[in-house]
Amino acid sequence: MVDIEKLIANPKKTFKINEHKPEYTGKYDKKEAKTKLKQNTKELSELQYTFYADDSYSLLIVLQAMDAAGKDGAIRHVMSGINPQGCNIHSFKSPSKNELDHDFLWRHYKALPQRGKIGIFNRSHYENVLVTKVHPEYILGEQLPNIDTLDKIDNKFWNNRYEQINNFEKTISQNGTVILKFFLNVSKEEQKRRFLDRINEPDKNWKFSMGDIKERKLWDKYQKSFEEAINKTSTEYAPWYIIPADNKWYSRMAISDIIIDKLKSLNLKIPKLPKNEIADLEKAKQMLLNE
Repeated sequence: MVDIEKLIANPKKTFKINEHKPEYTGKYDKKEAKTKLKQNTKELSELQYTFYADDSYSLLIVLQAMDAAGKDGAIRHVMSGINPQGCNIHSFKSPSKNELDHDFLWRHYKALPQRGKIGIFNRSHYENVLVTKVHPEYILGEQLPNIDTLDKIDNKFWNNRYEQINNFEKTISQNGTVILKFFLNVSKEEQKRRFLDRINEPDKNWKFSMGDIKERKLWDKYQKSFEEAINKTSTEYAPWYIIPADNKWYSRMAISDIIIDKLKSLNLKIPKLPKNEIADLEKAKQMLLNE
C-alpha cells in the first residue's frame, strides 16, 4: 500500500504545493502498480458489496485538478469493478440559471450519494473557490446581496466561502457521509505533453479545447487558489489527499489504495437476520425443495 500519510494534506500543517512532487512514485514501478491496481479493483468490488449491505454510510469522492491531470481516467480504471447500481458520477459544469438562483452548494447537496452508495464529484463545490477565485467576475453572476462589484469580493468573502464549505462537509460527515478529496497534482510540463497528444492524435482531438490554452496561461493563479483552498478546507473529517499525477499508473493505484483503506476502517458488516426471519428462510428452503 502507498504511504497514505505522505499524501495527506495534514490539517495541522501548512500545505505548500511545491513540496509535493507530481512525478513521485514511491517504491513502485509501472508494472508493479498496474498489478496492484488490478488486485485493488477486485478488492474494491468486494468491499462495495459489504458497504451497500451494511447501509450505514455513504461515500463521497471528490476529484479536483488542472486540465489533463487524469480525473476521467482515474474514475474509469479505479472504479472499473464497481457495480454501476451502487455508484453515481456527477461532472459539474457551469451552473444553470436555476442553479444560480440558489446558494452555490444547492446543486451539490442534491447530488450527494444515499446510504450504501458511492458518489463521485468530477469537479465539485470546490470550483466555487478555484475557478471563481481566478475569475472573480463569475461571482457577480450569482447575484449575491451586496456583492455587485469586483472590489467587494475580498478576503472576507473567500474566508466565508471556505467556512461554508467546511460546515457543509462537517454536516454530511456527521450524518454518515465519508468524504475523500483528491487533488491530482500534475506538473505544467506534463500537462503540455498531454495537450500535445490531444492535438497530434486524431482520436484524442475531441478532448482538446482552445479554452484549455487560455486557462493554462493562468497556471500560477490556479496553483495559488488550489493551495489556499486545500489549506482552508483540509480537515479531520474531510482531508485532502495530494496525488502525484504525472504518472497515471501511480495516481490510479494510490487513489484505489486510499479508498480501500478508508472502507476497511469503517468496520462494515453484512447484516444478520433476526431468529424469526432465519426460521422463515428455512421454511422457504423446504418449500422450494419439495416442489
